[in-house]
Amino acid sequence: MTDSILDAKQLRYDKAYLRMAQTWSELSHCTRKKVGALIVKDGAIISDGYNGTPAGFDNCCETDNNETHWFVLHAEANAILKVAKSTNNSNGATLYLTLSPCKECCKLILQAGISRVVYINHYRDTDGVDFLKSAGIEVVQIPLID
Repeated sequence: MTDSILDAKQLRYDKAYLRMAQTWSELSHCTRKKVGALIVKDGAIISDGYNGTPAGFDNCCETDNNETHWFVLHAEANAILKVAKSTNNSNGATLYLTLSPCKECCKLILQAGISRVVYINHYRDTDGVDFLKSAGIEVVQIPLID
């Protein structure tokens, strides 16, 4: 196959996984932001996650002042932690996100061995994305238009 056919096929899959991450984000109980994540390796979804409170906590993500509780886990952290509890590993995997990762999650992404990050929307702070790029991780934004 030619590169353009392979690129078109990859873009088709990227958009499909991003739509799935978007659907997964709807499971979040957070009101300020709902973020979804999928980790895909060798053509299979090996993990998923969305932002929310740790297991066993009340599902309320925000304070009365509409600030996010410090203990809320980000979608990518939840997905990476789920892989850690499984027999899978994320070396060479692609992480699909509805929102670009923050600085803290970018450290986890790097340590988890994820080699590619694809996201829909930009987070306000781009330091994390810049960090991933400097570490040689491919980072791609693909805005979805519904």
